[in-house]
Amino acid sequence: MNEIYLRIEALCRSHKMNITEMCKKCAIPRASLTDFKMGRIKTLSASTLQKIAEYFSVSVEYLLSGEAPRTDEINPSNLKIALFGGEDGITDAMLAEVLRYATYIKERENGDKQAL
Repeated sequence: MNEIYLRIEALCRSHKMNITEMCKKCAIPRASLTDFKMGRIKTLSASTLQKIAEYFSVSVEYLLSGEAPRTDEINPSNLKIALFGGEDGITDAMLAEVLRYATYIKERENGDKQAL
Protein backbone atom coordinates (compact mmCIF):
# COMPACT_ATOMS: atom_id res chain seq x y z
CA MET A 1 0.00 0.00 0.00
CA ASN A 2 1.09 3.58 -0.60
CA GLU A 3 3.29 5.04 2.18
CA ILE A 4 1.49 8.39 2.07
CA TYR A 5 -1.87 6.69 2.58
CA LEU A 6 -0.44 4.68 5.46
CA ARG A 7 0.81 7.89 7.14
CA ILE A 8 -2.62 9.51 6.73
CA GLU A 9 -4.26 6.38 8.12
CA ALA A 10 -1.88 6.39 11.11
CA LEU A 11 -2.64 10.06 11.79
CA CYS A 12 -6.35 9.26 11.75
CA ARG A 13 -5.85 6.37 14.18
CA SER A 14 -3.80 8.54 16.51
CA HIS A 15 -6.66 11.06 16.53
CA LYS A 16 -9.21 8.28 17.09
CA MET A 17 -11.03 8.78 13.80
CA ASN A 18 -11.34 7.03 10.47
CA ILE A 19 -10.50 8.26 6.98
CA THR A 20 -14.13 9.12 6.21
CA GLU A 21 -14.41 11.37 9.28
CA MET A 22 -11.14 13.08 8.41
CA CYS A 23 -12.31 13.71 4.84
CA LYS A 24 -15.50 15.34 6.11
CA LYS A 25 -13.59 17.56 8.53
CA CYS A 26 -11.09 18.54 5.82
CA ALA A 27 -13.78 19.01 3.14
CA ILE A 28 -12.07 16.64 0.72
CA PRO A 29 -13.77 13.91 -1.31
CA ARG A 30 -13.51 10.47 0.31
CA ALA A 31 -13.36 9.00 -3.19
CA SER A 32 -9.99 10.69 -3.75
CA LEU A 33 -8.43 8.77 -0.90
CA THR A 34 -10.10 5.53 -1.91
CA ASP A 35 -8.82 5.92 -5.49
CA PHE A 36 -5.37 6.74 -4.11
CA LYS A 37 -5.39 3.71 -1.81
CA MET A 38 -6.51 1.40 -4.61
CA GLY A 39 -3.91 2.78 -7.04
CA ARG A 40 -6.46 4.23 -9.45
CA ILE A 41 -4.73 7.57 -9.06
CA LYS A 42 -1.01 7.93 -8.42
CA THR A 43 -1.01 11.05 -6.27
CA LEU A 44 -3.18 13.38 -4.26
CA SER A 45 -3.51 17.02 -5.27
CA ALA A 46 -1.39 19.61 -3.51
CA SER A 47 -4.52 21.22 -2.05
CA THR A 48 -5.72 17.88 -0.65
CA LEU A 49 -2.33 17.20 0.94
CA GLN A 50 -2.26 20.74 2.36
CA LYS A 51 -5.72 20.38 3.91
CA ILE A 52 -4.77 17.07 5.53
CA ALA A 53 -1.44 18.45 6.77
CA GLU A 54 -3.10 21.52 8.26
CA TYR A 55 -5.80 19.45 9.93
CA PHE A 56 -3.24 17.23 11.68
CA SER A 57 -0.72 20.05 12.25
CA VAL A 58 2.00 18.31 10.26
CA SER A 59 3.87 19.41 7.18
CA VAL A 60 3.15 18.28 3.66
CA GLU A 61 6.78 17.15 3.71
CA TYR A 62 5.89 14.77 6.54
CA LEU A 63 2.97 13.32 4.56
CA LEU A 64 5.20 12.82 1.52
CA SER A 65 8.37 11.54 3.17
CA GLY A 66 7.58 10.71 6.78
CA GLU A 67 10.21 13.20 7.91
CA ALA A 68 9.54 16.27 10.01
CA PRO A 69 10.67 19.60 8.56
CA ARG A 70 14.02 20.94 9.62
CA THR A 71 13.75 23.59 12.31
CA ASP A 72 15.29 26.25 10.08
CA GLU A 73 12.36 25.77 7.70
CA ILE A 74 9.63 26.50 10.25
CA ASN A 75 7.22 29.19 9.13
CA PRO A 76 7.44 32.36 11.30
CA SER A 77 3.63 32.57 11.27
CA ASN A 78 3.46 29.14 12.92
CA LEU A 79 5.93 30.26 15.57
CA LYS A 80 3.84 33.34 16.33
CA ILE A 81 0.79 31.15 16.78
CA ALA A 82 2.69 28.62 18.92
CA LEU A 83 4.40 31.21 21.12
CA PHE A 84 1.76 33.92 21.36
CA GLY A 85 -1.50 32.16 20.52
CA GLY A 86 -1.92 34.05 17.26
CA GLU A 87 -0.34 36.51 14.86
CA ASP A 88 -2.38 39.60 15.71
CA GLY A 89 -0.20 42.39 17.07
CA ILE A 90 2.96 40.27 17.06
CA THR A 91 5.73 41.99 15.15
CA ASP A 92 8.75 40.35 13.59
CA ALA A 93 10.87 42.26 16.11
CA MET A 94 8.92 40.71 19.00
CA LEU A 95 9.40 37.24 17.53
CA ALA A 96 13.12 37.88 16.99
CA GLU A 97 13.47 38.95 20.65
CA VAL A 98 11.84 35.74 21.88
CA LEU A 99 14.09 33.66 19.60
CA ARG A 100 17.20 35.50 20.86
CA TYR A 101 16.14 34.77 24.43
CA ALA A 102 15.56 31.10 23.61
CA THR A 103 19.05 30.94 22.08
CA TYR A 104 20.49 32.57 25.22
CA ILE A 105 18.77 30.01 27.48
CA LYS A 106 20.02 27.14 25.33
CA GLU A 107 23.59 28.46 25.33
CA ARG A 108 23.45 29.10 29.09
CA GLU A 109 22.29 25.52 29.73
CA ASN A 110 24.92 24.06 27.41
CA GLY A 111 27.59 26.18 29.12
CA ASP A 112 26.52 24.97 32.57
CA LYS A 113 26.67 21.35 31.47
CA GLN A 114 30.11 21.81 29.95
CA ALA A 115 31.40 23.37 33.19
CA LEU A 116 30.46 20.26 35.21
